[in-house]
Amino acid sequence: MLVTLDKICKSFLDEVVLKDVSLSINENERIGLLGVNGAGKSTLLNIITGLLPFDSGTRTVKSSLEIGYLKQNEALNSENTLREEIEDALSEVYDVREKLLEASKRISASTPGSEEYRNLSEAYEKLTNQYDALDGYTADTRINIVLNGLGFGDFNLEQMTAHLSGGEKIRFGIAKILLHNPELLILDEPTNHLDFTMLTWLEDYLSSYKGSVLIVSHDRYFLDKVADNICEIENGSLYKYKGGYSAFLTQKEERIRHAEKEYEKQQSELAAMRDYVAKNLAKSSSSNSVGSRVKALEKMELQAKPNPKQKEVHFKFEYDFEPHKVVLSCKDVGIYVGNAATGKQLYENISLEVLKGEKIAIIGKNGVGKSSFLKAVLKKIPYTGQIKFGGNVKVAYFDQELGDLNLDDTVIEAVHRAYPTKTEFEIRSALGRLLIEDEAVFKRVRDLSGANRAKVAFCIIMFKRANVLIFDEPTNHLDYIAKEALDDALKEFTGTLVTVSHDRYFLNCVPDKIIEMFPTGFNEYNGGYDYYLEHKKPEIVEKTVKADSENKAAYKKNKKNKADDRKRRAKLLSLQREMDSLEDEIATLKAESEKPDVSSDYQKLSDILALIADKESCLEDAETEWLELSE
Repeated sequence: MLVTLDKICKSFLDEVVLKDVSLSINENERIGLLGVNGAGKSTLLNIITGLLPFDSGTRTVKSSLEIGYLKQNEALNSENTLREEIEDALSEVYDVREKLLEASKRISASTPGSEEYRNLSEAYEKLTNQYDALDGYTADTRINIVLNGLGFGDFNLEQMTAHLSGGEKIRFGIAKILLHNPELLILDEPTNHLDFTMLTWLEDYLSSYKGSVLIVSHDRYFLDKVADNICEIENGSLYKYKGGYSAFLTQKEERIRHAEKEYEKQQSELAAMRDYVAKNLAKSSSSNSVGSRVKALEKMELQAKPNPKQKEVHFKFEYDFEPHKVVLSCKDVGIYVGNAATGKQLYENISLEVLKGEKIAIIGKNGVGKSSFLKAVLKKIPYTGQIKFGGNVKVAYFDQELGDLNLDDTVIEAVHRAYPTKTEFEIRSALGRLLIEDEAVFKRVRDLSGANRAKVAFCIIMFKRANVLIFDEPTNHLDYIAKEALDDALKEFTGTLVTVSHDRYFLNCVPDKIIEMFPTGFNEYNGGYDYYLEHKKPEIVEKTVKADSENKAAYKKNKKNKADDRKRRAKLLSLQREMDSLEDEIATLKAESEKPDVSSDYQKLSDILALIADKESCLEDAETEWLELSE
């Protein structure tokens, strides 16, 4: 057991955040931590790491446990070079490595068989064991694997960390903590700035991580791949479920049903007992049975009423008329971003046709131009070629930057600005279905969380009643409960959807076609994300996994070489001990042969001399092997 929390309670002023929370983190366990915004996830992480005191309960931590904690969007702010940051992450490994090199030099300079040599050899062996425990023999290969996996394979390690972009600093922070290799790794939303290739790599890396992992994430696909247990904080309580995210959904429903059934059963029993007592209290003949029921009522441990299901977000996308068959036609489209001197050609001569009722998701590497393509379709940026919507098309657009919202508006003003004919009652009703209720409608947009800003944008879209939805990263700001609701609403939507998304769970259940974008055009796949992975073009697969395969091969080779080296050094030490022992035995036998009672006894002397010869032969063989291994 690495960390055990028992009945932890934590409040801030009058608000109870955690109540009687118990959690055990075991060795080699991978836990996904869920909870709506404000549920107490960060509070729990800070208690686990010892950064935050708690009001009551106990926290037990394994002796000498090393915890690595990377907070959400925690960028690496440093004046060091990338290499210096790597050396800092592996400082213990490099320290032991230097000691090993120094010890090796001293051994080489000492006399084999001497006491100094034996002492240095023993010290070297201890350092070797320590280095092995730190995975020092594979450190250099791990550096290559982690840096390549997170997109730093081609970076100059002598460049300053300060010169990285914001997203790169966050990714390098992940790389550094992975290289540090703590026994308990805690990551808060680590997938926010990773593309598909990086996500797949991180999933594989964490799945084979030697320590334990605790991850806060709203990336449902990621949790399905990595987590073997899911913990959810709900109304201050923590519930643990076996399996990944999909298993969690099923088990949670079953838990709630069971709790409700048990509560209702007890309530029925209580009602029957109370009714019996009330009817028979005045009857002397039944006083004993009445008394026993009263005592039973007093002793009964009452079950708390199960937490009602959390209020659910209700998205609903409807439209008033059907578009023509061809909804969108793009021919030989090119996009140039920036001015003529410094701009960048994203792509040219790409074509796409979207039909009525299709649900299409556009994916591709970061920077390939997915969002720019949507903006070109909507005539928001210049383009070359031809982009044409079909007849009877009515379009609604979700901008991941939420740039169409006026930050100074109140929530109700923002919706009213878009639809001035809507009454306050209609607007408040629509917002209420998105869980923006009561006084929250009078908050300024700038004061809202990202999730609630997104909900305001969705409210405006739902009022538009468009038959074509163009969405750019629609799930980005939402918690997992809202994401599930959006998934369901878009699956029920009978119109056309064109979306850009990195949400692989969403990509698996909403679109019926995946389009992968490249600078030269599109590759189409008639299915969700898993279908796309199974049918991805071989040459593309080769490009995405080549570096990882090479690194894995290098890792295995390096590991084997280092293992062989450890065996060689262990054998050298064993031979040295054997030679020391033989020399001592030979010296003892020679001394014995010189004793008068032995030297005068031919048979005794012959036996001892034969033993000496045998020991000297063994010593010669050991010395020969030692010299061969030393080369």
